[in-house]
Amino acid sequence: MSSLATFSDARKKFIDGAIDFAAGSLGGVAHVYVGQPLDTVKVKLQTFPSMYNGPWNCFKKTLQVEGIRHGLYAGTVPALIANVAENSVLFAAYGGCQKLVAFATRTPKVENLSVMGNAFAGFLAAFFSSFTLCPTELVKVQLQASRELALTAPESAQAAATSRLNAYSLTRKIIQQHGFRGMFRGLGSTIAREMPGYFVFFGGYESTRTLLAPVGGKKEDCGPLATMAAGAVGGVSLWLVIFPADLVKSRIQVSSLDGTFYSNLTKIAKNEGVLALYNGLTPTLVRTMPATAVLFVTYEYTKRILQSAVGQ
Repeated sequence: MSSLATFSDARKKFIDGAIDFAAGSLGGVAHVYVGQPLDTVKVKLQTFPSMYNGPWNCFKKTLQVEGIRHGLYAGTVPALIANVAENSVLFAAYGGCQKLVAFATRTPKVENLSVMGNAFAGFLAAFFSSFTLCPTELVKVQLQASRELALTAPESAQAAATSRLNAYSLTRKIIQQHGFRGMFRGLGSTIAREMPGYFVFFGGYESTRTLLAPVGGKKEDCGPLATMAAGAVGGVSLWLVIFPADLVKSRIQVSSLDGTFYSNLTKIAKNEGVLALYNGLTPTLVRTMPATAVLFVTYEYTKRILQSAVGQ
């Protein structure tokens, strides 16, 4: 009987993890297609701020010169891989970390975790997702800023070649030149960005769901609009906290900067001013509200459908 109970418990944990993984994957796809154009604008403003007079000018120039597919949606393939990889691992790890935090705090059920407990679970989960996100984001940001790289180094064969590469050929080029470790350029900045970011991300999301729960109901009873609003709050909270770290990461990955995360952070602040660390924040906040809202509503309702399908 004991072995049967152990098998049943292991089976439930596997199914829970698989459901979180699948729901996170679909949420990541929805997130990319909604937010990719403004993400491209963000990366261009972060890495080549002097080339544009603000977000709208960057959006218009990108659309006019590069078009939709090769401009605003540049890097969509690695962005899809990045978001599906990140969100599937993130949400799968988040579910596991919620159980760990519940065990450590002696909370009977995951559903009863406090906002701080959920935030700390997100903090831990982000460490694992950083390793899947870093290589794909490296390729994505280089594709997004490839034209600017070529323009700022017109005599460089490397920059000119980069502007003609697709995701596969760019990945192969990075590995050939720098080895497999080259795919993890900016990993330290990614971890520095992700862990505090997802602390406030899940904290903001769960606290907003609690506030918007129907009278006499639980946060799990929130409808789609309340879930989307909670997702938007989580996304805005994340970017307000992590944006300087994201900018440093983008510059390290696009311009192959030497030095540590901290040394590059202080160098940018000293040479360009503290406000330079927030170049591209406006399109990011505009993008994150609908994109994160769609991410969470897709995740939550996919999870509910799958749980219903397997009888949980």
